[in-house]
Amino acid sequence: MSDRPSSESPSPRDPLLVIAQEVFDGLPSEIRRWLKFVKVDLDVRREPPSWARWVLALVVANLGSLISDAILVAIGTTIFPSTRGFVHFQPTDYGKLTLIGVSIACVGWPVVARISSQARWLFLLLAVLVTLVLWLPDLWILVHGEPIRGVGVLMLMHLSIAFITYNTLVRVAPLGRSNKSPCDGPRAAAPPSG
Repeated sequence: MSDRPSSESPSPRDPLLVIAQEVFDGLPSEIRRWLKFVKVDLDVRREPPSWARWVLALVVANLGSLISDAILVAIGTTIFPSTRGFVHFQPTDYGKLTLIGVSIACVGWPVVARISSQARWLFLLLAVLVTLVLWLPDLWILVHGEPIRGVGVLMLMHLSIAFITYNTLVRVAPLGRSNKSPCDGPRAAAPPSG
C-alpha cells in the first residue's frame, strides 16, 4: 500500500480542496451526480494558472472585450444609423458592465481549475451558459420596446466578450503542470513482470 493520496481524496497540502470535498460529500446524492456529470469532481489533475499569467489574462481579456465592444458599436451604428442614440451603446454603460462581467469570469477560471478534472471543458460550458443567461436582459429590453437592431448588436457584444474572455484565459493563463504522478488514478500501468 502506498502512502500517496489516491485520486479520490484531496491532497493534504490544499486545505481549500479538503473543505470543498467536505462540502461536496455533504450534498444530496442527486446533486453530486449532476455535478460529476458536468465534471465538478474535485479530481484536480493540473495546477491552476500562475498568478502572474492570470493577472495578464485579466488585463488582456478586459481590454480585448472593451475594444471589441467599441468596434461592434461602431459597426452597428454604421450599418443601422437608427441605433446611434441607443443608450446601451454609450461607453460608460457597456464599459462598466463589461469590466464587471469579464473580471468575474476571470475570477472563475482558477476556481474551476481547482474543482474539475476537465477544467477547460467545464469553463467552456459555463461560458456558454452565462452568455445565454446574459441574453435574457437583452430579450427583456427588446420585449419592452428597444429596437431589435440595437438589441441584436448587444447580443453580439455578449457573444464576443464570452469568446474573447474564454480564449484569453485558457491560452494566456493556461493550467499548470500535472499534479498527478503516473501511478495515481485508475489509468496507472501495471508494473513490468519479472
